[in-house]
This record gives sequence, structure tokens and C-alpha cells, in this order.
Amino acid sequence: MLKGANVRIPAPAVRVELGWNTAPGVPDVDASALLLAGGRVRSDADFVFYNQAVHPSGAVRHEGKRPSGAGTTTDALTVDLAAVEPSVETVVLAASADGGSFGQVPGLYIRVTDAAGGAELARYDSTDATVETAFVLGELYRRQGEWKFRAVGQGYSSGLEGLATDFGITVDEPQPASVPAAPPASAPAAAIPAPPAQAPAAPPVRPVAPPPPAAPPAPQPVRLTKVTLTKESPTVSLTKQGGTSGALRVNLNWEVRKSFKGWGNKFGKAMAMHSDLDLDLGCLFELRDGTKGVVQALGNSFGSLNRPPFIHLDGDDRTGAVAAGENLTVNLDHINDFRRILVFVTIYEGARSFAGLHATVTLQPQHGAPVDFSLDECTVLSNVCALALITNNGGDLVVQREARYLVPDRGVSPQRTLDRAYGWGMNWTPGRK
Repeated sequence: MLKGANVRIPAPAVRVELGWNTAPGVPDVDASALLLAGGRVRSDADFVFYNQAVHPSGAVRHEGKRPSGAGTTTDALTVDLAAVEPSVETVVLAASADGGSFGQVPGLYIRVTDAAGGAELARYDSTDATVETAFVLGELYRRQGEWKFRAVGQGYSSGLEGLATDFGITVDEPQPASVPAAPPASAPAAAIPAPPAQAPAAPPVRPVAPPPPAAPPAPQPVRLTKVTLTKESPTVSLTKQGGTSGALRVNLNWEVRKSFKGWGNKFGKAMAMHSDLDLDLGCLFELRDGTKGVVQALGNSFGSLNRPPFIHLDGDDRTGAVAAGENLTVNLDHINDFRRILVFVTIYEGARSFAGLHATVTLQPQHGAPVDFSLDECTVLSNVCALALITNNGGDLVVQREARYLVPDRGVSPQRTLDRAYGWGMNWTPGRK
């Protein structure tokens, strides 16, 4: 589609895919959506992005990033057009660049597909970006009782904050610390008490009206902060980021690369990745009372959110093709019950090593900034990777990026290998799923 063109959207629900080519030096890109009535949001809740992933109506959801092949990464939104509230006239589809401008982002496009069948309904490729750090790439809008998509291509040099505030979003900005006012120069070093005054006569007792009901708390501004863990900066405090309650979702997405140059004959056959590659996300946990265990698909140990271990694995994605990947959820309302959690991924079948795998990990607190990192290229014959270690340090919940590939000894399971490496001290028996 050309800029300004529009097309009818016949599907009741769509998937909006924002894609770009990744390479060293290319900024990270994030997708977002704004639900507008009369050209502006009705409240800050009408902004759906990485820190506010679901609209209160449930009609718009931020699904998150995943590598999609040939060096391309996508960030996706789903829009249930049939569920969008009648007062919403337009769903703006936007992108923001983190760490640079869109002139540094090659292959930027937006694509709308039928959420049910996957058929492409619209696509717009952006080719004229320069210094912009945010873009309205397209919009879904109502016209005469049906939905349409328009290619917009409007850029902003003020980033996601400028784009959001332009549509009426209140953005949380760090405030400078207030400085107490100095006392007047003539003020005495210590006040001299005045002689006590005679107490007045008590007034007659009258009935007192009940106080008015307390006003509801003012809505909190939207926070745009996010955290990326690297080798140079591998840790972050969820407590300092405000992520100490609600649910913490750990998401794993992966892409299989079919090129294994440099491995030679020794590992070439072992690295052959097939369409039936099955990776499993899981975790070892240790609670404050000393209880230890594992949450994983193997053995159907899916855990529980509302009783120990307060950790739940939502399912077993056996293909990597599901947009949401695999998700592990931690109930942070029970933060005081946790001592440590080791999040890991294993290869269940389809390959003997992570070589050729490109994966991203995102930790999304319900309250607080998302934490993400990518896994390094695997250079050893490993079928188990420690992703992140979450530790409760006296009430301060700290995330440590591990990204550590382990090589099990012959006959030793991946889980037992993790146990030995991190000193969990558990007894293991064979399991299946």
C-alpha cells in the first residue's frame, strides 16, 4: 500500500504485525496502539503498549516480540474489532525506536492479517524515515459500519512520549527532588515558649455531620520505562522498578536458524533442526520455608498461582509457532514466600543443541517496567540453558541475566545438570509428558 491508501478489513479480529530487520547498531522497535474517540484517548487506559499490555475492554492486546526468520523481528498486537467499544472510532497503530531513529531501522513495515486464518489483509512498508523516533504507521477506523485500514506514515522526532502526549496520554516524568526552604535569616536558633493562654469556655456540643466519602485515588500517569539486560549490565531490581505485586510473566520466544556455518562435520548432524523442535520453559524454585521443586511441562508439573509454589506454566508450545510463545507466571503478591527462582529452557526433542537458535526472553511485571534480553549464540553441545535467576534479597527482588548454556554429563538429565550448577540439592526421577 502507498501512504494515504486505505482498504476494507473484512475480518472480525486481526493481528497487527510490526516488523523490521535486526542487525548490530539497529535500534530496538516497539509496537503500540491508541484507542481514540473524537481524535483523542478517553483516558490513559486507551494506550496499549509493552507496559500496559491489555486494554480494559480486552479488545486490544500487545502480544510482544519474536524473531521471525531471515534476521527479521516482529512486535505484534491483536485487535478484536468486534469487541472494540462503540465510542472508539480509531485504533492508531504506532511504533517507537529505542536507542536511535527510524532512519537506522531497515525493512520497517506494518502488516494486518486475519487473526483466525492468517491471510494478509493489508501491508504498508515505510521507506522514507530519517530522524523520527516514533511513527504512526497505520490506523484501523470505522466507516459506515465497517472497519478499514489506512496507511499513515506520520513521524515524530519526540519519541513515544511525544506521540502519546499528542493524543492525550499523561506520561510519568521523573521529578527533581524538592529542597526544604531555609529558615529566615532573622529566625532565632531556638524558639522561646510564650506564657500559656487561658483556655476559652467549651462551646455547646452539637451533632457533627459524617465526613464526605474519600475521593478515589487519582489515576497514575503512564510509565514508559523499560529495562534491557546485557553482559555489561546483567541485573535489575524489580522492587526499585515498582514490580512487587500482581503477576510477573516470563515469556520465551524462539526462531530456528537453518544455517550452521563453521560447525563442520562434528556437530553438523547433531545440530540439524527439524520442524518438530520442542523447547520447554520451566523453573526451579526455593521458597522461604525451604520447600524446593520444579515447574515444567515434563511430568505435568505446571504449578499453581494461588497456592505454593505461586508459579504457573500456562501450557506447552511444541512448535514455537504460537505468537505468545511459552509463558511462566509468578504471583508477586507472595513475594515474601520466595527465596530464589531459576528460569530455564530445555530441548525436549527435535535437536541435541541450541546451536542455530535465536531466542528472546521478556519478564513483564504487572506493575513496573518490562525486562528483556536475548540469548547469545550457543557454541557448545548444550540442550539446557539457564535464562535468569530471580532472588529475594531481604525483600528486594533482583533479576540476574544468566543466559548460560550447560553441557550435561553422559546419562545426566538437563534438570539435574541445572541442580548441580546452582546447588539446589533435589532428588530427580525420570519423567515424561
